[in-house]
Amino acid sequence: MLTYFHRARTTDCERPGMEPAQSRTRRVSSRTLLAAILCSGSVAARPWQAPSRSGAGSPSDAVGQALFASSCASCHGLDGRGGERAPGVVGNARVQRMSDAEISGIIANGVPDTGMPAFHALTSEQVRAIVEYLRSRQGQEKAQPLPGDPVRGRAVFFGKGECSSCHMMQGEGGFLGPDLSAYGTTRPAKDISHVIINPARIPDPAFRMAVATTRTGERISGIVRNEDNFSVQLQSEDGAFHFLARSDLRKLDYQSKPAMPANYGQKLDRKELDDLVSYIISVGRKAKPDAVSADEDPREEDFQ
Repeated sequence: MLTYFHRARTTDCERPGMEPAQSRTRRVSSRTLLAAILCSGSVAARPWQAPSRSGAGSPSDAVGQALFASSCASCHGLDGRGGERAPGVVGNARVQRMSDAEISGIIANGVPDTGMPAFHALTSEQVRAIVEYLRSRQGQEKAQPLPGDPVRGRAVFFGKGECSSCHMMQGEGGFLGPDLSAYGTTRPAKDISHVIINPARIPDPAFRMAVATTRTGERISGIVRNEDNFSVQLQSEDGAFHFLARSDLRKLDYQSKPAMPANYGQKLDRKELDDLVSYIISVGRKAKPDAVSADEDPREEDFQ
């Protein structure tokens, strides 16, 4: 039903004019962890809370977005959800828990030997603009009221909407689509609603469907869980895994369109859609961790 990407990259970025730093496995402090996360120097913000801003679309938001695009997007993606060189900073709980001062210092000064360059050319006002833009992307919608009733939305998810036939929510539901338990953590209601009504036209590579036809004429359809030059592994709707040798296949047809139905704008009325969106957001809020263990907390780790 919804497209969901989860990245966990820890690859260092490149400094301009230099070869990419080698991938490292090191214990990191809060400054250095964020350096790896903010590899291209992306954000600065206060401890996690709803930002006091004039709202998305304001002049300051536009400035922050432009600065993020020019200074940060090459590593972290235009939307801050991760790129080829670095993971996302929008939905990253560790980034959310860091203070403005910590993140601002990392952006301005960088951290040696981590791939995080110093952005001395940015003024304090520009850094602040990046902070406000990032925080708005991280979850400004949490300070806003839900558009509908989450309880009724749950009934839509597991009932009329048939979302659970493909998607998991808090351990319940299907597996043919992404688990949506944390989908509403950082996404505003209007974005979720838009994705439901206007699903992505290009299938999520992680949930690509295919139909395999064996040399004996048997047809097996399902999600492509793994494949190489010699075999393909499909998971069918009943949950069964099928390990197929390519030499045993007559053909393998990949689905060119997403499995997400495109008729939710007609299937659900406005109230039902608002209720469904509210349910997704409410579950996402519960999924957002308030704390992490000592092994995960960047403040408990020291860069070696």
